[in-house]
Amino acid sequence: MTMTREGRTMAEHSPMDYAEHEKTYKLFIAMTKWGTIGVVVLLALMAVFLL
Repeated sequence: MTMTREGRTMAEHSPMDYAEHEKTYKLFIAMTKWGTIGVVVLLALMAVFLL
């Protein structure tokens, strides 16, 4: 378990902010989805124009 300099655990030092966690998770999922879609479109265009 990670301890801070004051001798408290990380959970005691910084309580979980679930609203911020959900916001970050939704952003991560959206960026992953659109990044994957972008790569698929790029590969399809490369297949059409370079082959």
